[in-house]
Order: sequence, then C-alpha cells, then structure tokens
Amino acid sequence: MNRPTPSQQHRPLRDHVRVMPGTRNAAALLPKEQEFDDPKLMTLLQSASKDMQGMRMVHLHLSLLENTEINDTNVINRMLSEVASNAAHLQMFNISNGDMIMLYKGLKFSAVEEVCKKIETMLFGKTKMTGPNPYKENHVWSILELSMNFVHVIRYLEGISKVEGSAAALAAAADAKPAIGPEELAKIDKALHQFDLSPFIFNQAVINIRDDSDKNKEYFELYITIKGLQERLSPDFDLSANRWLFNHFTSSLDNSLLRSLNHGLDFMGNESIGININLSTALGPAFQKFDERLPAAFRGKVVLEINKGDLMENLPLYRQLLRLAADREYRICIDGLNDFWVAQFDLEALGCDYAKVFWSNDLLSLEGERERAFLEKLEMAANGGNCKYILARCGSVAGLLYANSHGIDMVQGQAVDAVLRKGIRVTEAIKTAMMMDD
Repeated sequence: MNRPTPSQQHRPLRDHVRVMPGTRNAAALLPKEQEFDDPKLMTLLQSASKDMQGMRMVHLHLSLLENTEINDTNVINRMLSEVASNAAHLQMFNISNGDMIMLYKGLKFSAVEEVCKKIETMLFGKTKMTGPNPYKENHVWSILELSMNFVHVIRYLEGISKVEGSAAALAAAADAKPAIGPEELAKIDKALHQFDLSPFIFNQAVINIRDDSDKNKEYFELYITIKGLQERLSPDFDLSANRWLFNHFTSSLDNSLLRSLNHGLDFMGNESIGININLSTALGPAFQKFDERLPAAFRGKVVLEINKGDLMENLPLYRQLLRLAADREYRICIDGLNDFWVAQFDLEALGCDYAKVFWSNDLLSLEGERERAFLEKLEMAANGGNCKYILARCGSVAGLLYANSHGIDMVQGQAVDAVLRKGIRVTEAIKTAMMMDD
C-alpha cells in the first residue's frame, strides 16, 4: 500500500516552434526538454483540497485541429489574459498533447464564453477539427464546473499519459541504496519498541461499488508507510533488498502496530478495519494481547490480511489461523493476488472472506485460456461464492471501470481516495466515466 501551483508564465520554447500543415499533434515537434503540466494537474485533481468548489475549467482542444501552428498559442494566451485579469484565482496548464487548460474562479461565464468563441473563430479561419472533443462536443473549447467533471478530466489525462518506465528504472538504479544487514536491522528492532508509529499509520477504504448508500465502506485497511518509516529509521539502507531480513522487519512492524492499536480504536469510529499481518505474528503473543484488549464493539469487524506468499510458505499456520478466526470472529483476506494466482487458488476451500487482486493494465489484455480461467473465478464469486473479490491499487479510473464491468464488487486505491475526497460517491464517478467512454 502506498500517497504547487503551476506556473502562469508563457513558455518561449513552445512559442518558437512551428508545426507544419498536416501535423495533428502540436506536442510532437516540441524540444525534448520541454516540460508539460499533466502531472501537476493530475496531482491537483487527486488532492484532498476543497478548493475545487466554485472552480471552472476552460479546456482548449488544440490537439484536435488538423493543422496546428504553435505561434497561435501567443494569441490565445493574450486573449485569455485579457478576460482573466479580474479572476480571483487562475492557473494555466500546458498539456503534453498540445491542449491548454485554464482553471479559474471569480469570472462571469458570459465573458469567458465570449473569449472562447473568439479563439474558436480565429482557429477555424485557418483549420478545422478532426472530430468531437472528449466531452462529446463539436467545439474547440469546453467550459466545465470542475467539481462535477473532475472524473472526466482524470480520464482524459490517463488517456494521453506516457509511460516513462525505462527512464524511471535507470533513475532508481542510480539511486539504489545498499541492502540492510543484521546489525542495522537489530538497531531498527530496538527503535521500534520505543518509537511512536502513529504519524505513519494511515487508513484506506475498501468500497462496495454495488451499494449506493452511506454504508458502502466494507472496511478500512490500516497500513504503515514503510517508505516514510525507512527515511526516519534507516535512511541509508534499503529495507526490502534482503527478503529474509525484510520479512523479519515486517514481523517486528506488525508487533509495533498491534501495540499501537492496543491503546484504543476510537479513531475508527464504528467502521470495520483491516490489518496486514504475518501468520507468525497472528498466532503469537502480541496478537493474543491485541485480541484480549479488542473492544466488544469491534468483535467481528476486524479483517486479517494475509499475503499470498506467506500463505504458500506457511500453510499449516494458515489452517491454525482459520480456527482462531472462527473462534474469535475475525475475517480473513488473501492479499497480493493477480489473475494467475486467482486461477490457481481454490479460495472457497481456503475459507477466506476476501481475495485482494492488484489492478494492472495487463488485465485489459488478457486473452485465451488465461482470461477464461480468471473470469470464471470472478463469475463464481458473483454467483453466490463465500469469497468476495477486491480490486486493489486502483490508481486510475480504468481500474474502477474494469471492476464494474467484470462483477468485482469491492475496489480500493488512489482513484477511490480521490473520488471520496471530493465528496462524490464512487458509484456516481463510475457512471460519469462510463458516459464518457460511450
């Protein structure tokens, strides 16, 4: 589990590049060092900020013009700046496909619409559009209430985003830290016994997308940001580089988390909670103490999330956990699955309540026997199986749409968080995204 105001200055590099007639994508001939504002806009849309209320967006679909002249952006910027001079708030974003987006507050709709029409008239005097814009309109401009349409904008940005995996991998290799050793790990173990974990404990909702009520939160997973903890306790070493030592570290972390939770669960109200935990820890003295102190109101409302690797390596311990869960009213989730492992496991025989599948774009390209085996398991669960599937790590709206169309009832991830922060139901966000994809 894992969590600036854009510049308003014009970009001279862009102003001095001319795209020849017939070039549809204005970004294609820009210098490679040119920086675009897609990540900044995505960060704003996914943030917890409430500033979105009352904010409108102007989207100029320059990438949809048959012939795009970069010098037109000078004129467009001048025309927008004239109407924007009285704005209470204004941000400009240059998108990597050549589009321009302006966010604003405090301007009359009629004034903004008028300048957009002038921009369109100027552009249509030279060229024409290749088709409707992403909001199903036949204009080169769109004016939207941002709070009501941010899902549309996220989908638009996801559609044009470019994967920079190779560059990221090279950067990660250059910044690699040495693997942690037993001596350093012993220091961390000692520190964890005296360390206040509360600043590093977060929760993330698992949402039932078939439930449109206020009771659609299945449970909240409690998790610790290991990256932040590493920077605090062991900034010079990589905790995850040595698998055996990392497993030892997570076991120590489980014990520390349980000690923190022993001080009370009032911060969760009446919500169910999920805890990532190693099998050895779940059957050890730290969990026994947690179980003894668990408030009666939370009995039956705690989900124990067990990683699939831990399950496969310690199946006898898992069987013991099943007996404990039945006796003490815990629910169990098998964590860390993909389509392959879903097809391999008999989840009904394993007696778990949930199976957590990690979202990946690879799910969209499944085919043949592999796809059939995966979808067959999903269908069995949808038709009354005892194990419910959770599509986790949904960092994009595409993951929510996949869950909705493939019978997966539960979703979790940053895309879910972004929707909830805006006070919008996940079910409504999915409906909005589906309309955009039609």
